[in-house]
Amino acid sequence: MTPAAAHPSILHGISFAAGVAHPLAGLDHIVAMVAVGLWAAIKGNRALWVWPVTFVAVMLIGAALGFAHISLPFVEPGILASVVVLGLMVAFATDPPIWVGVVIISIFALLHGHVHGVEGSSLGGGFEYMAGFALATATLHAVGISLAFTLRRAAASESVNRFVGLICSIVGIGLYVGVL
Repeated sequence: MTPAAAHPSILHGISFAAGVAHPLAGLDHIVAMVAVGLWAAIKGNRALWVWPVTFVAVMLIGAALGFAHISLPFVEPGILASVVVLGLMVAFATDPPIWVGVVIISIFALLHGHVHGVEGSSLGGGFEYMAGFALATATLHAVGISLAFTLRRAAASESVNRFVGLICSIVGIGLYVGVL
């Protein structure tokens, strides 16, 4: 899958609004970001803020590399893997030390950010664009966190959260094989 196929442009030009819209146009980004929020909420404590903040910060570093035309290997396969792996982290309610989650999230954030940077630079990108996709990403993390807490209260168990994680992984596999 090419970056253009993974992230269709719904707004032309580079602006804050285009940056906000960009992550919302790619199913891979939406699902991975919600999964980060779900996983952070399942882990709880410091992960609740450390993992989403880490993702956004490292994603901006990846975007800077993309804007600078510094290539990274395996970007698209890594992005698709992020959807599957993050979904599995939720599905199995993995409970690694905070730093292990930071490493996993950082790798995927770098790749997601790189794609945003490459695509933004091809359109003449700017800081407004980066701020927009950072805000959209943080909002998707908050959606995942809210979803986890809402499902936990409604279902009184983690099984529903785990099922949502499984759905995330299935979406990632579907994107990989080209059925979604």
